[in-house]
Amino acid sequence: MPINRIRSSRRAQAAIAAALIAAAAGGWHTIKDTSPTVLPPAVILATDKLILPWEGMVLKSHWDRFAKIYDICAGITRINGKPVGPDMSFTRAECEQMTREQIYNDYWLPLVREVPNFLNFPIGVQAAMLSGAYNFGVGTVKSHKGMAGSTATRWHMAGEYRKGCEAQTNFNKAGGVVVDGLVKRREMGDAQRIGEAELCVSGLE
Repeated sequence: MPINRIRSSRRAQAAIAAALIAAAAGGWHTIKDTSPTVLPPAVILATDKLILPWEGMVLKSHWDRFAKIYDICAGITRINGKPVGPDMSFTRAECEQMTREQIYNDYWLPLVREVPNFLNFPIGVQAAMLSGAYNFGVGTVKSHKGMAGSTATRWHMAGEYRKGCEAQTNFNKAGGVVVDGLVKRREMGDAQRIGEAELCVSGLE
């Protein structure tokens, strides 16, 4: 359960409203819209307010010595089906767009397919789940792995959204040890960045 008190915030409420406006301007009009040409508000919200701020942005490809691959932007390793190579570069706007598309294809669509009623969850809940999936995988409901199989998602499927928002804060460890940066990311963020639970509950109140 959360280490700190989880509460709604004005900055998270404003972020949700801005994402809804941006999605509508891009052609999104309904929670049932899964058209590949339209980015839903949860994707915009998760990418712009959770994933990019916490992951950071690299505009020139660099070698990941642990994974032994090149990546760029917010950890993108393939572009148009081809591996990222040396000496590649993009503008911040290009990186942001590619990251949104990756979040849509690799995380949002799989959660739509895997989690019953996902499209009916509040936008802030969806965005928090996307951010979680980006960190620890989508998984499956039946396997009890990743975001789809988590206790948080089971609470969401039962309509207990606040309990689900708080349960996601349990993913705050690395090597079995609680990490302050993950606590902030999962809970109430910091002065510059919104936390997942903060955004998650802000759409409920």
